[in-house]
Amino acid sequence: MAAPEDPVKVVPVRHYGQWAGTVVALVLVAMLVNTLFSKVPSGQFVCHVLNGAKRCHETSEWRFSWNIVFHYFTTSEVLHGLVLTILLTVIAMAAGITIGVGLAVMRLSSNRLLSMTAWCYTWFFRGTPVLVQLFFWEFISILYKHIRIGIPFTHVWFLHLNPVTLFTPFVAAAIALGLNEGAYMSEIARSGLISVDEGQSEAAMSLGMTRAQTMRLVVLPQAMRVIMPPTGNEVISMLKTTSLASTIGVIELFGATNNISANNYEIVPLLLVASLWYLIVTTVLSIGQFYLERRFARGALRTPPPTPLQRMRRDVRGVLSKFRTRRGVAGATS
Repeated sequence: MAAPEDPVKVVPVRHYGQWAGTVVALVLVAMLVNTLFSKVPSGQFVCHVLNGAKRCHETSEWRFSWNIVFHYFTTSEVLHGLVLTILLTVIAMAAGITIGVGLAVMRLSSNRLLSMTAWCYTWFFRGTPVLVQLFFWEFISILYKHIRIGIPFTHVWFLHLNPVTLFTPFVAAAIALGLNEGAYMSEIARSGLISVDEGQSEAAMSLGMTRAQTMRLVVLPQAMRVIMPPTGNEVISMLKTTSLASTIGVIELFGATNNISANNYEIVPLLLVASLWYLIVTTVLSIGQFYLERRFARGALRTPPPTPLQRMRRDVRGVLSKFRTRRGVAGATS
């Protein structure tokens, strides 16, 4: 008769690296929370008389002056600057996407004049700093006293513009940021267009579609899943790049907080006000980007990426499952 085999002892896998990383992350988070919400001596003393004796003690204040931060967080100047920042971002990105898609189509054209024109545009605006372009459009009236649109080399004008009144700081910033963004969006759009298999275009044109219909109905919808992620990054980058407009007199979010700090000398608290608003808007844009990417990925992925709520539920179920498994293993070995 065969001897009974020894019971198999189940030993859970030890993830020592994960535990060490978790401990280090918790320590760093604790240090960050401590420095953000700690108080330091203010250098001011408060005195009071108790039982005929005068006692004084030094007061303390928030290291990052959170009371001042939240005092100015929703003031009219800051909110007006926030609105200008968002408006400038929307205008610049709308112009940049429109220009970029047009340039991408021109770059892929068989016409050498169109492709070279698009290449020169991208070369120039990517090769010069956006700050230089902002100042160029702000002082365009130095070059052109009058702007006339008509037939070249004749005196036939269809439109006459005064650059001094036309190019206000906001308009100059919107034009500079939009033209600069168009150069970057052209490369993003071009990468998305060339990622679509050529057989898609050939099949569409064999069905009688024109080149424009093929581009609009077949190529662009498939290219969007490649175009969308970097475009979302460009929107977030543009939101922060608008802070450069304060150098030419646009009182956007950073310009508004900078003006306030110039009057009350509370530099760091006002920088925190601007940073918090940038983080809030960036978070909203990131959420929108996630759902847009998820929507355009439906035809390419068998299962779309989970939403944050779905991921949270999955993590909770995973933790509960591990807990039950360990209890079962402990009960089996006891």
